[in-house]
Amino acid sequence: MYTGPIVDAHHHIWRVADQPWLSGPMVPRIFGPYEPIRRDYLIDEYVAEATACGITQSVYVQTNWPLDRVEDEVRWLREVHEQSGWPTAVVAAADMFADDAPRGHAAAGRAHPAGAGRAAAAALARAARVPLRRRPPDRMKDPVFRKNVGALAGLGWLFELQVFPEQMADAAELVADFPEVTFVLVHAGMLIGDADVPSWRSGLAALAGLPNVVVKLTGQGTFVHRVDRGLISLVTDEVIGRFGAGRAMFGTNFPVEKLWTTMPPTGRRVEGRAGPPPAR
Repeated sequence: MYTGPIVDAHHHIWRVADQPWLSGPMVPRIFGPYEPIRRDYLIDEYVAEATACGITQSVYVQTNWPLDRVEDEVRWLREVHEQSGWPTAVVAAADMFADDAPRGHAAAGRAHPAGAGRAAAAALARAARVPLRRRPPDRMKDPVFRKNVGALAGLGWLFELQVFPEQMADAAELVADFPEVTFVLVHAGMLIGDADVPSWRSGLAALAGLPNVVVKLTGQGTFVHRVDRGLISLVTDEVIGRFGAGRAMFGTNFPVEKLWTTMPPTGRRVEGRAGPPPAR
């Protein structure tokens, strides 16, 4: 049994006042109704839950602040880090389709917690079967976006690749075109249902063949709105089998996953609403 330190590679904290999607009218989200998390979720609450189950370091992931306030978001996180020592690293949002994105990267870098890792994220995900804002299918081919992705290599930043299974073939082409940039496949490719399994598997295979991709085993309740041990086993087995443990990482995706589960103290089983396993 592994007894070493545990890093949470994907979590959030937020103040409702900074989040229009939390403070304003309810909007469709991939994780469904979210009334229980329409509240402040601050670092003290996260750290209490995380340390109780053995987590020693964490990576904050952007929470959809307005893009013109990205520097404010990172500056707030620097204050949080200075006061608490958490989070250890930050994934900031970036408008990767804006010509002045590198200037925004530089501003975010100046506000960044000292010594913390850095990454950029952009919204690429789209799927016709889920209630998301639809995004053009060719966004990964946009010349401005591609220029900005290329600029990340010089900064030493990562790129968080958040795509659905039907986008993974295009994502593999993007990753292959930028071998100097490390890409992080978010939520293991966001498998939603049985119909996606073939394209998801082929997409994983294509991405696994590219050495500059790593995978987050995160958010597996996000798409089915429950703890589904069959789904978790399927995703974990496929990812570890193709990428190996050295290219995969764990993350809680809290507080989103609080909608259907808890972060259990060390040595206890996860408690949550179970569902039937997916078809293989």
